[in-house]
Formats: sequence, structure tokens, C-alpha cells
Amino acid sequence: MAVAWTVVQLERNSSDDGVIVAHWRASDSEEVGTGDDAVTHYGSSYGTCSFTPDADSDDFVAFDDITEDMAVGWVKDCAQITVSDIETSIANQIAESKAPSVVAEVPW
Repeated sequence: MAVAWTVVQLERNSSDDGVIVAHWRASDSEEVGTGDDAVTHYGSSYGTCSFTPDADSDDFVAFDDITEDMAVGWVKDCAQITVSDIETSIANQIAESKAPSVVAEVPW
């Protein structure tokens, strides 16, 4: 599957509508097996990106004009995250769920 990116919350300056923080989530899952034996393995990451909006800039977007695709693009371009590292981490979480390196159990 592909990692799904969403922006779950935006924080903005009330004085100029500039977005200062985007809260994002990236997640993926993989189903193994079929029917009653099917197991879904998940991986996810959550974080924030900070911005310094400039209302006088040519690329400034008013809050009411922001689309989810636009906000996700900002997050993916954010210098505070690396998309490939996050997506690799999510893939590793799913792999670990499918074949755990540590098993908690008792022998009786």
C-alpha cells in the first residue's frame, strides 16, 4: 500500500490568517491472510511543522483558501521532516508487526 498523509490541524495567527503550525499524520497498513484469519498490520507517524507566514509574500495563501492537498504539500516540503525517513519508519513498523523481534509470552 501507499502511505497516506493527512493534515489533522492547522494553527494560525488570527491577525493575518497565516498558518504557523501544521499537525500531520502519515499512516499505512497491510492485511495478511484472508477471512477470519486476516490480520491487519499498521504503522503511523505524527508530528508538526512550523512556518513563518508572510502576508506580503506573493505565495501567501489566506486561511480560507487553503486546501488539504496544499497543506499536505507544505508538510512534505517542511525542512523539519524527511518524507522518505518517515515512510521507511512506517514500513519498518509494519514489518515488525508481521514478524516481531521481541515476543512477550510465558512457556506454560
